Amino acid sequence: MTDTTQRIGLTHHESERRFAAFPSAPEGQPNVLYVVLDDVGYSDLGCFGSSIETPNFDCLSETGLRYSNFHTTTLCSPTRACLLTGRNHHSVGMRYLANTDMGWPSGRGAIDHRAGTLAEILQAQGFATYAVGKWHLAPTERANAAGPFDQWPLGRGFDRFYGFMNGSTDQFYPELFEDNHQVAAPASPEEGYHLSDDLADKAIRFLSDKHAIWPDKPWFLYLCYGAGHFPHQAPQSYLDKYRGRFSGGWDAERTMRLARQKAMGLVPDNAALPPSNPGVEPWDSLTPAQQEVAERLQEAYAALLDHADASFGRVHDFLDRTGQRDNTIIVLISDNGASVDCDPPGTTNVLRWFNQIPEGYEDAAAAMDQIGGPRSATNYPWGWAQASNTPLKLFKSFTHGGGVRDPMVISWPSGIAAPGGMRHQFAHVTDITPTILDVCGIDAPTTIKGVAQMPIHGTSFAYSLDEPEAPTRKQTQYFEMYGHRSVWHQGWKAVTKHAPGEDFTTEHWELYHLDQDFSELRDLSGEEPERLQEMKHRWWAEAGRYGAMPLDDSDALFAPPPRPGAPRWRDCVTFYPPISQIPAEAAPLTQDASHRIDFAVTRPEGTEEGTLLSFGNYAGGYAIEIRGDRLIYVYNHAGLSVTRLESDLPLPAGRCDLSFVFERTGNFAGQASLFVDGAAAGTVSLTGMLLRVSLTGFSVGRANLPPVDPVQVTGMDFNGRIDEVTFSIDRTEGAMPDTLDVD
Repeated sequence: MTDTTQRIGLTHHESERRFAAFPSAPEGQPNVLYVVLDDVGYSDLGCFGSSIETPNFDCLSETGLRYSNFHTTTLCSPTRACLLTGRNHHSVGMRYLANTDMGWPSGRGAIDHRAGTLAEILQAQGFATYAVGKWHLAPTERANAAGPFDQWPLGRGFDRFYGFMNGSTDQFYPELFEDNHQVAAPASPEEGYHLSDDLADKAIRFLSDKHAIWPDKPWFLYLCYGAGHFPHQAPQSYLDKYRGRFSGGWDAERTMRLARQKAMGLVPDNAALPPSNPGVEPWDSLTPAQQEVAERLQEAYAALLDHADASFGRVHDFLDRTGQRDNTIIVLISDNGASVDCDPPGTTNVLRWFNQIPEGYEDAAAAMDQIGGPRSATNYPWGWAQASNTPLKLFKSFTHGGGVRDPMVISWPSGIAAPGGMRHQFAHVTDITPTILDVCGIDAPTTIKGVAQMPIHGTSFAYSLDEPEAPTRKQTQYFEMYGHRSVWHQGWKAVTKHAPGEDFTTEHWELYHLDQDFSELRDLSGEEPERLQEMKHRWWAEAGRYGAMPLDDSDALFAPPPRPGAPRWRDCVTFYPPISQIPAEAAPLTQDASHRIDFAVTRPEGTEEGTLLSFGNYAGGYAIEIRGDRLIYVYNHAGLSVTRLESDLPLPAGRCDLSFVFERTGNFAGQASLFVDGAAAGTVSLTGMLLRVSLTGFSVGRANLPPVDPVQVTGMDFNGRIDEVTFSIDRTEGAMPDTLDVD
């Protein structure tokens, strides 16, 4: 736009110079750091009662405030959508996970552009904005090199991004992205690599680069660790540190944590432990061998969280060293309660749970020495999740306290007059961003980049920073997930645990006076039927107001119907390498369907080995490779068995056409065959194949790490030329969708 007041003559001698202004925030604006932990239960931080060592997270409570009454949505993508936008998750399109478009406006798996993020707001105010770690807010099939990128961090207001796009990733071999492109991990586990360290390094680098160029520019950093989501993996020194720490069992751990919480003043003195959740066995009922496995699984979780704390400590130290700490608001939360994403005994391989393959303690014992290391993908037993959520009921995914009540710490040395205190006002994740805008004196914009914005739904709790006894200003908050529902209103809570197929209008609701019943122990529904009825009506009113309908407990949550245009549902797919890794949600969907894969390959003389195609890793999947002049197909059945089919014909040098053909003979069963230049070269029968082939990506011309075949220490990229790879898929029978999602 031309400045009509500026004098512009024929030459610079007759002209007035005016320079374009750099966007700048008002002097003195605080920096903002959101630290988001994953699946970390209410009592898992030391400052919330845990025996797990988290000194750096605990330090934030010493320079800030702990909130005992903070709530989330009970699932990761929805909580993160609420956190960044200040709106309810159904309203912005994230009722469930970013892995799935459920077919409703409330469940697109992406944040509506009418709900701008804090990054978009602050970027326009002159802040530098950075996202590091887990994103999981873009449809996961779009987490590929071809985009679209409008729901990636850089499309939602962040200047830079480094992290992973899905709900979880391997801590030693992560699927990483920088800005809008894929990148390799900078080192290997053997060289000391771990994702938590890498995220801390990148966060420091982003802030250091900014400080070098724009030292006075405020910043917003969104730092999201993979800890403590599965897979629970940590450096060996941290695993060794926790060996034997949990020999007392989950029941004793739960009792100990509650005592610590009471001593802290975090929970009332009259708080009691609810009865054990369904599926949790008494610790003493386990055999010594079962207890040993259960301990080892919890040790891996503790080591992962402890190590993430240490990595965050380096970020915290950087802020101290550069003089930025005093004027930085740090908000530390977990995105939901502790996880029961696997079966009651836990697992050493989460892919088995996704495929509904039971794994008991005896199965896990066979892999016990691997637990927590680079070739394990563990999640702990439900008993440890129950201890993590002390003293609350149920777990992640439910709308009882164990799912939605989570730790929160806010630290701001120059802005909190009396640090080290406790706050008991009700707060919801939608309230955090309005609070930040409030203390920064920034109004939520009515439009962002020409898009009209929906109102902010959350309520600022900035008043609580200096008023510990102030009454809660928020009046009402609804919750919904998988049909589980609850509503909080002025200290009361009505909640229902939904069973699929039950009538949403007639199922039983519980009623609790949370202000007097921290742990949801005394159900008052029978004593106060009129209040319960009013609360139920209030839930329907709030759900209608924020777009939660339709309620959905159908299989669409786990097995959505084919969606027109989705990459995974194509019947014919051709790749022309080199190509970037493709996310699992966009890989060719061959499960339980007859299909063939044709390769046009050129092999120079002396080329003996290399991976042509890899979908999965040590935990499960399939690969097609060349070893010793033979074509080899490898099928890893979730680590339980490995089938190898080797061609009985050698491969010629130069150009050759290679094929893999699968003929379906029954449910998840069929004949797999290899062909070399059209000649049959071997057949094997496969039964009991996987529904969810892999949680990791699909690669052409290179091996995923660790390789699909567990006998290989490291995979080899193909050093010949792959001209073309074509998938032809017959969906006339079978072809069950690969849609069990990771959150």
